[in-house]
Amino acid sequence: MAKPIVAKDAVQGAGASAKNGSVTAKSPAPKAAPAAKPAPVAKPAPVAKAAPAAKPALATKPAAAPAPKASRPPATAKARSSSKAAGRRHSISVLAGDGIGEEVIREGLKVLDAVAEIEGFVLDRKMLPYGADHYLKTKEAMPAAALEEMGKSDAIYLGAIGDPRVETGFLERQIIWGVRQTFDLFVNLRPIRLYHEDLCPLKDKKPADVDMIVVRENTEDAYAGLGGIHRKGTPWEVAVAEMIYTRQGVERVVRYAYELCKKRNKKRRLTLVDKANAIRAQDIWTRTFAEVGKEFPEVEQDHAYIDAACMWMVKNPEWFDVVVTPNLFGDILTDIGAMIQGGLGIAASGNIHPGKVSMFEPIHGSAPKYRGLNSANPVAAIEAGKMMLDHLGETKAARRIESAVRNAIETKRIRSLKAGAYKCDEVGDMIREGVRTGAGM
Repeated sequence: MAKPIVAKDAVQGAGASAKNGSVTAKSPAPKAAPAAKPAPVAKPAPVAKAAPAAKPALATKPAAAPAPKASRPPATAKARSSSKAAGRRHSISVLAGDGIGEEVIREGLKVLDAVAEIEGFVLDRKMLPYGADHYLKTKEAMPAAALEEMGKSDAIYLGAIGDPRVETGFLERQIIWGVRQTFDLFVNLRPIRLYHEDLCPLKDKKPADVDMIVVRENTEDAYAGLGGIHRKGTPWEVAVAEMIYTRQGVERVVRYAYELCKKRNKKRRLTLVDKANAIRAQDIWTRTFAEVGKEFPEVEQDHAYIDAACMWMVKNPEWFDVVVTPNLFGDILTDIGAMIQGGLGIAASGNIHPGKVSMFEPIHGSAPKYRGLNSANPVAAIEAGKMMLDHLGETKAARRIESAVRNAIETKRIRSLKAGAYKCDEVGDMIREGVRTGAGM
């Protein structure tokens, strides 16, 4: 279809999406570290571990250490190769976090255990206690020793972070942003896929119309935290936040998106979303996108300004295949995408450094008011677990989980993704049973 062209004269400011536990301030960005050009999808495997232990209790409190500083990935964040090497054994660090995080991660682990048993691999897991409860008891948010321990894992599985008892944004900066910066997780990968038309709020849109992936840069932009507030609370108050883009940072995520689009092999259309007409610093995105694109003649280059992209995602989501965008705009765009695929209850993300330890999480917030009610929807956490298995090279297991989730929705055993529509453990049991029986495969 011919894509309509929309031009606007001025940029209109927009904030990050308002979810429980959303990030409102960031810690400083790390020094850019040289990185090899990433492959689009790593199919890795860890070094062999000891025999699997029984499901552990919550990890004991480590010794107090300073809050994490942005740094290069630790030496322990080792490269992976293939899960078939070393007996298909994977180590994961599990961080349930706050609010509903504990219950949705519990259900996610239930499904992961089932698929591991069927597909013949082992997940060794280390449970970590960090979040609001731990912080309020110990004043310890995310010590350097814990980050070092995570670096020994093959992946990190996160529930949700954020609690109204703690200063807004503090835990998010220390934990989520700390992990992203420490391990240089420069790709935020957001699949947007509709499993059933009944879940989509858009008229006459079917699963074939909503099937895209957003590649959001994950370590730079306004989230780098450069700036601050001067003379706060006075009539002369000044607030400054800087958008930071480096050639290395832009090029590596753009190249990742081109490679992904090529491998995905659907429309083979890559759309750059920026606002370079109004924010001239983003010309670095426009130029890098065009230059790297010369290496991928089989991929169609497309472009949209962020305001127009939001409009077209609602009006014509079928246009999009793979999208690459700066950090702030990606945060906004992917919440729109989450809603057209059925809501935050199904949307998952990966914070990725190809071939190295990476973190996977549902994109919903911690929703403290639902904590302990067994009413949260765990599908997004289960989908995040599926993405983690893909990253670890367990593609067959990932497809089995996807089929079980899709089948539960298509057969209308899951009719709603809203909190309270079903018991949290009821949905987990349903998906686990689908995994065991091969539902939808």
